[in-house]
Amino acid sequence: MKKNKHNEKEQAAAQEPEVKVEQEVKAEPEQKAESETEKLQKELAETNDKYLRLMAEFDNYRRRTARERLELIETAGEDVLKGFLPVMDDCERALETLRQSEASEAAIEGTEIILNKLTNYLKSKGVEQIEAKGKPFNTDEHEAIAQFPAPTPEQKNTVIDVTQNGYLLHGKVIRYAKVVVGI
Repeated sequence: MKKNKHNEKEQAAAQEPEVKVEQEVKAEPEQKAESETEKLQKELAETNDKYLRLMAEFDNYRRRTARERLELIETAGEDVLKGFLPVMDDCERALETLRQSEASEAAIEGTEIILNKLTNYLKSKGVEQIEAKGKPFNTDEHEAIAQFPAPTPEQKNTVIDVTQNGYLLHGKVIRYAKVVVGI
């Protein structure tokens, strides 16, 4: 019996390493599968990140091109509208001359009608006159052609007179107002 017990112990000892080896063999594919799963998850996260960035970039591109297209449409006729500005100046001068002379009421009224039609047309296209007289001098809208001593201290650095009106097209200066500034 002692031999049997001894043999049984040897057999048990011999079987134990085999069990450990089988456990190690089973653990190896599980670890490989886990590491491969982690690797695939990282790749998926990177791909999702790239996708989100690409979508954001495309959305920015779409917005930028839409904004540029709107700007182009708004300012497409800028040159044509600029061509009307000297005509408008001439109509204003003609009206002033007619008012100062002994011209008939019909001539003054006719010139006013023409000037109003031209003004309304330009307004409908987005052209606005820059109000300058009595306002602080602003280099973004005004061009100083002369400086004049200010009659009062409050008129320093303000527009005393406008020699040529300035105009905006949808908020963008298309012609600067030529002004006399008080110093």
